[in-house]
Parts: sequence; structure tokens; C-alpha cells
Amino acid sequence: MKRRKLLRHLRKQGCALLREGGRHSWWRNPAANRRSAVPRHVEIDDRLARKICKDLDVPFVD
Repeated sequence: MKRRKLLRHLRKQGCALLREGGRHSWWRNPAANRRSAVPRHVEIDDRLARKICKDLDVPFVD
């Protein structure tokens, strides 16, 4: 999955960028008070994207 598609989905679900790390962007879901790291790769493996969505307590985008 493209990183852009995942980030667009996270924004639609109410998540926001918390901060930029060294190699990852940290995203936060304020409604669930959860956060997760999103790597800065053009392509993100579907298993990793599923884990990020699970960590942030949002449904997975297909």
C-alpha cells in the first residue's frame, strides 16, 4: 500500500500527526488515546499497515 493512501485514511479516521521522528512519523488517535509509528517508505507492506491501523484503533483500509 502506498504511504499516501494510508495517511489519507488515518486523517479521515480522526488521527493526527504527533511528531516527526528520525525514520518514522508518529501518529496519534486522540479519540482512543493511542499512537503508532508510520515509516517513511513509499510502499508500506499490507501487514504493517494493518498493524498500524490496529494500534491506532481504526478500521483497515483495503
